[in-house]
Amino acid sequence: MTERFVKICGLRTPDMVSAAVAEGADALGFIFAPGSARTVDAATVRGLVAAVPATVETVAVFRNQPLAVVLETAQAAGVTTVQLHGDESLEDVRAVQAAGFRTLRAFAAAAFTALPASERAAWAGERLLLDAVEPGAGQTFDASVLADRTPEGFWLLAGGLTPGNVGALLAGSGASGADVSSGVESSRGVKDAGLIRDFIRAARTGDA
Repeated sequence: MTERFVKICGLRTPDMVSAAVAEGADALGFIFAPGSARTVDAATVRGLVAAVPATVETVAVFRNQPLAVVLETAQAAGVTTVQLHGDESLEDVRAVQAAGFRTLRAFAAAAFTALPASERAAWAGERLLLDAVEPGAGQTFDASVLADRTPEGFWLLAGGLTPGNVGALLAGSGASGADVSSGVESSRGVKDAGLIRDFIRAARTGDA
């Protein structure tokens, strides 16, 4: 079985970036969407990603922000990947790719499965993330809504994942891996190196 992909999101400090890299995270996420306790600015992120190995994706996360702002901020931050976590269209995703970035398009799981089959099929070639309704709130979603409507290709499971439940929730989901933010925090917006370590190991081994 291919090793599960793990993204640690909502990072803000050099020590937690280093911890995530040291524990083998595949991707590091930085929040640019306004209103989050984890929001950072482009200058801070440029400093944080400077020492990140090229093998680790650095992901700027946006939500319903103007495309010009997304591209300008991602370029200033020096990231490799842009995650669109709102109502952005497939055309928006393609525009970001044309600007030289890899992409992730996040959906609330229920919203994705409610799409007509033709619309779900249109996203088949894109890397996706399925989340709970309110991203970063530490809430899981009912996996039964996925049924036979899981995305084709690469997709990440998110929403309320913790070191204690990620193995079980990934098992049988068909997901390529997991994305976590609040589940590796000691308090809201404050990451914990031990929880990052435990989460990555649990996601990869399936153990709690």
